[in-house]
Amino acid sequence: MISGIVMIFIALWFYQSAVKAKVSNVLMWVAIGAVGFFVLNMVLVNLNIYILESFRASEGGANYESLQGADRKNEGDFLGFIGVLKSLYLEMSPSIVGFLALAVVRLKLITKENFSVTNLFSGLKEMFQNIKKSFKTPQ
Repeated sequence: MISGIVMIFIALWFYQSAVKAKVSNVLMWVAIGAVGFFVLNMVLVNLNIYILESFRASEGGANYESLQGADRKNEGDFLGFIGVLKSLYLEMSPSIVGFLALAVVRLKLITKENFSVTNLFSGLKEMFQNIKKSFKTPQ
């Protein structure tokens, strides 16, 4: 769900940046941003699952395949503070990495600006201000 919201924000950010940079095929860039984020997110989630399963499978034996039908993913590893951190990492890292990768794509291919942190995230404040304005009713 978090990734879906981030994907919508990326599509809006690409749209706003493409219109501001006056590039042709604005909707193509919106689609590239949304589909690129989706594919990158899917690959990174599957990579996280593969890494998690490889660690859990190395434990082996009856402890990995629970005999009483309990969910093996929630036993032991994700309890306590360290477990919460692991869960947050596995949930948030694909969205963060995908966002950063597409910010670089936007910077180099749409806006064609020099690489800097301020240029990398430029336009986000304006996007959120426009979203906030869209909820206000005209008087």
